[in-house]
Amino acid sequence: MLKTQNTAVMKWLYVFAFVVAFLVVFGGFVRLTRSGLSIVEWNPISGAMPPSGQQAWEEEFAKYQETPEYKLINTGMSLPEYKFIFYMEWIHRNIARLAGLFYAFPVFYFLFKKTIPFKEFGIYFVMGILFISQAVAGWIMVASGLDQRPAVSHLNLTLHLLLALTLFSLALWTAFGHKYGFHDTSKKVTWSLPSKLAVFSFVILIIQVSYGGFTAGLKAGHVSDTWPLMLGKLIPPNLFNSWINIFESPQTIVFIHRWFAWLGLILVPLVYYIVKKQNYPADIQNGLKWLIGVVALQITLGVLTILSYVNIVIALIHQANAIVLVGLAVFFIHRFRAVDRK
Repeated sequence: MLKTQNTAVMKWLYVFAFVVAFLVVFGGFVRLTRSGLSIVEWNPISGAMPPSGQQAWEEEFAKYQETPEYKLINTGMSLPEYKFIFYMEWIHRNIARLAGLFYAFPVFYFLFKKTIPFKEFGIYFVMGILFISQAVAGWIMVASGLDQRPAVSHLNLTLHLLLALTLFSLALWTAFGHKYGFHDTSKKVTWSLPSKLAVFSFVILIIQVSYGGFTAGLKAGHVSDTWPLMLGKLIPPNLFNSWINIFESPQTIVFIHRWFAWLGLILVPLVYYIVKKQNYPADIQNGLKWLIGVVALQITLGVLTILSYVNIVIALIHQANAIVLVGLAVFFIHRFRAVDRK
């Protein structure tokens, strides 16, 4: 159980969480520019440097020309055009490498200096495993688009995303512990209604984010550029004529992603009403007001993404705001449980 608080560790975890969040958003940019399949090999060490010289570039381009994406979508792409998508993915992978170093060097330094006691190292070790896991999941995702079809598996993409967000959430949760104090998990404490609703809201948010991943992987955002109607109807036919549709059908997935978010807009004001009635600390009440605004902004950005037919800038802001929501959800669960223990 974590007990030792330290300001330096807290600041490191905040910055590390931000780096992970930035990596996720840049990954969205890579996906939206169709750059993610440009590098067909995973070389964690040698891949840190781009091709050097005309011959090396031509060899790299030749490998890409063997992929389904080139043959079916980018046929006739020039070498300069290829260099652009290559560098986008190369930057993405190097940001990931830097993020790994930004985890490894500080954590071992703090461990060596005993700023992090060895008996409390477990949660930091889990962060390292999560980082490696999401990196492996990222390559599996890329590999799924190099064989038969010119697109990655939406399931693998979502797994890659969720592992990154789990790492982001764990880093924030631990940072909040360093700031506000760690919860004593050895004592059983009753879950208050706000705490239960906060956890429920977090689950709803993760489901919504997952469907955002499905939507991105299947490019389902291009199904319809109208709102609230979709394909000319409020509820298009045959959305749920098979259970597999909720995982595989672009129309069904984007329909769920469109409307599931509104549940969050109902839940957050409800939590605010309860905490205000029960006279929770002012910082929690004020924070929930801001959270209502962030949820409303997220829905607005989602609608604008639809109406703009997935404009890259709007879509990326939409994705970044979703990460902000995840961070706020983690914050409120942490704060509510602290109040439960008083």
